[in-house]
Amino acid sequence: MNVYHKPVLLRQSVDALIIDPDGFYADATFGGGGHSREILGRLSPKGHLMAFDRDADALANAPEDERFILIHNNFRFIHNYTLLNAGNGLDGILADLGVSSHQFDTAERGFSFRYGAPLDMRMNVQGGKTAADVVNSYTQEELEKVLRLFGEVENAGRLARLIVAARTVAPILTTDDLDNAIAAALPTFAAHKYLAKVYQALRIEVNEEMRSLEKFLSGAAASLKSGGRLVVITYHSLEDRMVKNFLKYGNISGEEQKDIFGRSTAPFRAINRKPILPEEEEIAANTRARSAKLRIAEMR
Repeated sequence: MNVYHKPVLLRQSVDALIIDPDGFYADATFGGGGHSREILGRLSPKGHLMAFDRDADALANAPEDERFILIHNNFRFIHNYTLLNAGNGLDGILADLGVSSHQFDTAERGFSFRYGAPLDMRMNVQGGKTAADVVNSYTQEELEKVLRLFGEVENAGRLARLIVAARTVAPILTTDDLDNAIAAALPTFAAHKYLAKVYQALRIEVNEEMRSLEKFLSGAAASLKSGGRLVVITYHSLEDRMVKNFLKYGNISGEEQKDIFGRSTAPFRAINRKPILPEEEEIAANTRARSAKLRIAEMR
């Protein structure tokens, strides 16, 4: 099998779960299966692992192991599947929120500006809107909001105007079409970093990543046993802020809530106050690890 995705912070993230060999765990983002295989390697014949991935390409990576269940669905539904497969709850959940190398490197998926390809960007190619649908149907105000909120793109308003102007001449259907439409707004230096933000914003909108993450976090809290651990690897500030707030306060807004006795109602206890970062050796071997942050929390 070709390398689908090189797992990031593999040892640190699986160590953080403190595996009970007989326990029931979940890998919320299966991808190439690197984290799943490491977890399975630490389980006894009585242990179990279920994993999620909405990309059909990932299903080919499933290990043949009777302890393993691979679910072709969004991880936002983790609590439903926990009730179905692990009625007593989970001992730990791991989520690596990064886009897989396979998705970035498969030109026809349209995730990267490095390739001329259809402007798709769907994690699940079997349905839903594409990035082409977004850039051709959203209003200028909606495009500006997506670019500013999800990509933290500078001059998002100008970029939205350029996209709307270009699509009045011809539909924007490919990555090349999009790159040409916004060429006038690209900075002279480090244009690739600017484009990366644009593509990130569209990808997040197409796949409803932030809404899915919010629902996943709530579902994880409902699925874990007391003392169970949630381990999350983030890659950009938006998702890291959401995860940090949820692990600290039990909500994504970052507002502390207390019961009538003045006690915090947050379901988790943070294990690491500062995120764990990849070591220099890992970054040198896998540049996509450079922005990764690992956060760990335990159910109260």
